[in-house]
Amino acid sequence: MRVRHRDGIHFDLEGGPVVADARSAVGAVNVVSHAHADHTFRSTPETVVCSAETAAIAEARTGTGFPFVERGPGVELVPAGHVVGSRAAIIDDGGENEDGRRYCYTGDFSVRDRCYLEGFDPTAIDANVLVMETTYGLPTYRFPPQEALESRIRDWLRDNDDRPLFLFGYSLGRAQKLQWLAGEATGRDVLVSESIRDVNRAIETATGLEFAGERYESLRGLSDEIVVLPSNQARADWVETAVDREGGLKAGFSGWAVDDSFSYRGNYDATFPLTDHCDFDELVATVRAIDPERVYTHHGFDEAFADVLETEYGYRARPLKRNQTTLEEFR
Repeated sequence: MRVRHRDGIHFDLEGGPVVADARSAVGAVNVVSHAHADHTFRSTPETVVCSAETAAIAEARTGTGFPFVERGPGVELVPAGHVVGSRAAIIDDGGENEDGRRYCYTGDFSVRDRCYLEGFDPTAIDANVLVMETTYGLPTYRFPPQEALESRIRDWLRDNDDRPLFLFGYSLGRAQKLQWLAGEATGRDVLVSESIRDVNRAIETATGLEFAGERYESLRGLSDEIVVLPSNQARADWVETAVDREGGLKAGFSGWAVDDSFSYRGNYDATFPLTDHCDFDELVATVRAIDPERVYTHHGFDEAFADVLETEYGYRARPLKRNQTTLEEFR
């Protein structure tokens, strides 16, 4: 039995390959964990295993719908706590056979309850093999308690109520939480980009949640509005011009904000480690709660985290490297 990182994560099982979060590779069963662009198909197979929310958001972002089911042969989805609709996959390969394996593929995940989103619950997972993302897999990345962090953000929004504020986060995930926190903290108008507005509408239709953001027509003549923009636009010339012209402040939101360099990369006036991923301690706690026989790590600090699991906690762990084909046998 093999687990490989190619185009997506491939589980080579007796009943046929299960492929998760590929851009074009197709297996006997195809899983999409959530609707971020790097986890969804460029052109989809006949049927995808994903949540209804993920299908709706992906269609809103790409303009292309696709048939989906929320449960596939040997595949069960459970909430992953990353963004709306995100799911981890429990993959059962011959559970009635003594050699059968149960895999947990987390996709991107977070154990924290945040704003309107419940976190991933590792205590509910029964799996022999854990395949997990390790974006923040170094001890450097320890984030403050969620309640305290959200309180700091709300206080900053209230303390700067006399000028426009420009907040930067991913169009799917962070942007909606920033709108949510702005609505909790103030009664100010919230303006968003077209891409964020489209994601808002898809989530609202699929879930019944509501977000305060209205698509801006112009960023001229602002007074105290809160503007939420995609993080990749933080250093765009037109953004810098608007911030200077309107006398605004810029704030960046990411787990990378624990590094001082993050504020310089985005030319931010304030930064907050608001993230949709686990920190280092939460990654360790997830492994210990599931207590698998084997752990595969991928993304971020995958090598370093696998080493910690082996040397400090005694788990059999290794990083998944793209196109690596080493056969892993369980004895």
